[in-house]
Amino acid sequence: QLQLVESGGGLVQPGGSLRLPCAASGFTLDAYAIGWFRQAPGKAREGVSCIRSSSGSTYYADSVKGRFTISRDNAKNTVYLQMNSLKPEDTAVYYCAARAWTDVHSMCVMPFSDNLWGQGTQVTVSS
Repeated sequence: QLQLVESGGGLVQPGGSLRLPCAASGFTLDAYAIGWFRQAPGKAREGVSCIRSSSGSTYYADSVKGRFTISRDNAKNTVYLQMNSLKPEDTAVYYCAARAWTDVHSMCVMPFSDNLWGQGTQVTVSS
């Protein structure tokens, strides 16, 4: 089965860091755009950062530029979201998603309900 499993969430103080891995199984990431999305209570799901695994092309939402870094390890079939300088407003459930043959801009800013989605991991930024 095609699966994405994200992990690495937890409670962190403002200014702290977390790294979220998104591990793919049942397929290889080469032909896919992979995105990190988040949804906070009462808010719509938003694209945070996306990457085209084959090329390494990336996209970042303005709210996380300079603080978050998306990367991939193709050998491990895993995409990572490194989150630094975390703020309380970063608190959300973070979801990993994959879509074949998609550019990173479209992946992050367009609604693709038929993405392959992981189950999500909770990130809470609080003192």
